[in-house]
Amino acid sequence: MATALETNVLEAQKREPGTKNHARRVRLEGKIPAVVYGAGKDSVPVSVDPRVVTRILNSESGHNTIFDLNLNGETAKAMIVDWQYEPIKGRLLHIDLKRIALDKVLRVSVPIELTGEAAGVKQEGGILEQMLREVEIECLPADIPSHIDVDISHLTFGKVLRVSDLPHSDKIKFLTDENQPVAHVTSVKEEVVATPEAAAEAAATGPAEPEVIKKGKQETEEEGAEAAPEKAEKKEKK
Repeated sequence: MATALETNVLEAQKREPGTKNHARRVRLEGKIPAVVYGAGKDSVPVSVDPRVVTRILNSESGHNTIFDLNLNGETAKAMIVDWQYEPIKGRLLHIDLKRIALDKVLRVSVPIELTGEAAGVKQEGGILEQMLREVEIECLPADIPSHIDVDISHLTFGKVLRVSDLPHSDKIKFLTDENQPVAHVTSVKEEVVATPEAAAEAAATGPAEPEVIKKGKQETEEEGAEAAPEKAEKKEKK
């Protein structure tokens, strides 16, 4: 497990909190608006370089990366806790930064990476299905893993990989339910496909009419036939 502690440095400049127009001007200057908070200090609106933020988010540890935040000459450990992209062009619009105390535990979500080839896939022709892709943990900032690797080569039909089967250590506390399924091998589901002949026959005959409707029509016609002589008889009596 590689740790999420990196040597990246993110430079930040204070900005005046404002409207959407103010944020637009920040982006026109090549920066993006951000907010810094945490460590018992007031939140501070800042602007940062989106290229550095993108590099951090695309690193191995991603948003769990802890880096140096330099604000007006003062440096503090921080991490990205929220970010927004422009939906069409995918450009960064805004991020939230949190100051980190290295001696206090953090609660983070870490991706699960499956390694090896499951026996149920290799030898039994099944399909591997991963139901859980992240696990929530609690640990010190320096001990945050970039991902948790687990070997699935022993996984066969009838066996389920659970959170309890993931590598554990004294430095990490798992918060996700230990019985939560992570992955299993499932069989290939065969799809029934109608033959061209069956499809043509179904199209020619058309959909079958419900029996209740048929019966109702028949009774109505018979009642009409029985009622006709009675009407004629009454007419003759008149």
